[in-house]
Order: sequence, then C-alpha cells, then structure tokens
Amino acid sequence: MKELLAIATESAHAAGKLITENFGSELTVNEMQRHDIKLELDVRSQKLITDMILARFPDHAILGEEGGETGGNGDVEWIVDPIDGTVNYFFGIPHFCVSIAARKRESKELLIGVIFDPMQRETVVTVGFSKSKEALDLGFERYKRIAYEVRKTRMLGSAALAMAYIATGRLDAYVEEQISLWDIAAGQLMVEMGGGKVMLKPSTTKPGTMFICASNGKLPIEEYL
Repeated sequence: MKELLAIATESAHAAGKLITENFGSELTVNEMQRHDIKLELDVRSQKLITDMILARFPDHAILGEEGGETGGNGDVEWIVDPIDGTVNYFFGIPHFCVSIAARKRESKELLIGVIFDPMQRETVVTVGFSKSKEALDLGFERYKRIAYEVRKTRMLGSAALAMAYIATGRLDAYVEEQISLWDIAAGQLMVEMGGGKVMLKPSTTKPGTMFICASNGKLPIEEYL
C-alpha cells in the first residue's frame, strides 16, 4: 500500500508541476463543448501520470478521463483525472487539481487516493452543476431546496477538490447530478475514511455517469434530494 501511495503522490506532483507551468499560457484546445473543454494539456498530463505508474507497476491498468483504459491485466486499476476543473484552468481560475486513485480490479474496492491542488500546494491523501438540460433542471430544483436550509452554497468547478474539502472540513456536502468515476474516486475514499458518507447511483440524465451525494453527516442533505 505504501508503494501505491508513494507513486500516486509522486505522479500527482509531477502532473501538478506540468499544469502550473502552463497556467496562463496559450493553450491548445482539442475539443470545445458547450459545457466543457478538452485540452491537449489534459492528454499530456494523463500520459505523464500513466507513464510513471506503469514504469513502476507495468501490469497495472489505468482508467483515465483522457483515452480510456491502458496498461496490463493486473489486479490493481488506477483511476486518473489529469486536470479536474479544466474549465476553471482554461479561463485562468486557479481552482483545479490532479486526482489519482487505485482500486482492486475485481472487487472495485478503493485502496488509496491522492488529490493535489498545485496552486495551493496542498496534497490530500488517504489509505457543481452538471452539463445537460435535464441535469441542470434537476440541479436547479434541488439547489433551491438546499439553499433555503444552509448558511452558504458554493459551486467551485472541481468535483475532486469538493470531496477533499468535505474530508478536511471546509465543506459539509457535495451534490452532482452527473459525474464520472475519475472525478470522484480518490475523493470518495477520503470522505468515507473521514467518517462521511458517499451515495452513488446511476444518473437519470446521462447514461454511463453517476449521481453523487457526499456529506460529512452534519447536514440532513438526503432530505433535500
């Protein structure tokens, strides 16, 4: 386990260095979607992480946001988001991170997670609204119910950092209508190991994605879903 955590941390820091060195520079856009942006730098960051992990564990598999699964057929699968918060990054908002998790391939049990915020130089380790109209409509209705009951709400643009902030006590809950595994895998482990709860179920608005409700337990968040 120590070896997994060590290479995850090393890879996250290397990727963080790459993306901070390019922050504010002219960026190559691979795909400009209505509610998302795919950068050439996402691909480079993922390749850097993949190469570092496979150099140490060549039989492991890598499931990344950019390019699907690569690697071997070993019993460990890595889940990588090379830049979580790409839209923030593209527009010069310094709130983004690198998220890396490892899980057992067969049982899907999460083993370790690392979330690195290179702008704050914060590393969290542990042993917003979604895009479619349907998801937005559901999110707006839920937002109204929640907003009346809590002190403040935040939409920060990085699922992984939202989860890390719950684990470290900065946020109480995070709800998202459609999210992908690489966005929240490391954060899920952090929240659960810290005594919080993570509810995951298939999204009703986009096949292949998930609805998530993560909480530290201080709010009756389930009542407002």
